[in-house]
Amino acid sequence: MSEQASAEEITRKRLYWHSRRGMWELDLLLIPFLEHRYDGLDVADQAAYQALITEEDQDLFVWLMRREWPTEPSKRRIVQMIVEYAETTGNDQYRTL
Repeated sequence: MSEQASAEEITRKRLYWHSRRGMWELDLLLIPFLEHRYDGLDVADQAAYQALITEEDQDLFVWLMRREWPTEPSKRRIVQMIVEYAETTGNDQYRTL
């Protein structure tokens, strides 16, 4: 295994750990997005996701439930991508939120 692959694997595990939140609703949105879309994002959107998951659960909940949008454009963009992904996939549990 190369050092690059190892570093990416470590980063991915860290992101997964930080994407698991104290709220079930957030887990339903963040984990599938991380698992299925994150690797296909460009570097700026990956950075936005990494910044997003440092936010407080309450803020994430308000944004991901579409009650408000983040004021910062890069965070607003990644939140919209997460919500759109949840709405367009077969995530039946999301529909109950």
